[in-house]
Amino acid sequence: METLINIFGYAAAICVLCGYMPQAIYTMRTRNTDGIALPTFLSMGVGSVFFVVQGALIGNWPLIITNTITAVCCAVITVIKLQNDRRKRDSA
Repeated sequence: METLINIFGYAAAICVLCGYMPQAIYTMRTRNTDGIALPTFLSMGVGSVFFVVQGALIGNWPLIITNTITAVCCAVITVIKLQNDRRKRDSA
């Protein structure tokens, strides 16, 4: 049963990363953050950190790996978003 649980965990991790990473990479490359709602994105980043902690506490590597990558990407994109928002305010 544990093997089946791990298979589903890794499958979920792959699906989440395949769904999330192209948009994250695109945003990092283009630095276009106009369509990002900061409160929603921050909530997602904090949720990822909580999932990393949960994964560490229960020893679930798919949860740890997936959400570590997601949290790091969220942090980078949040910084880009804050810089873009500040530039827009300063130029207005």
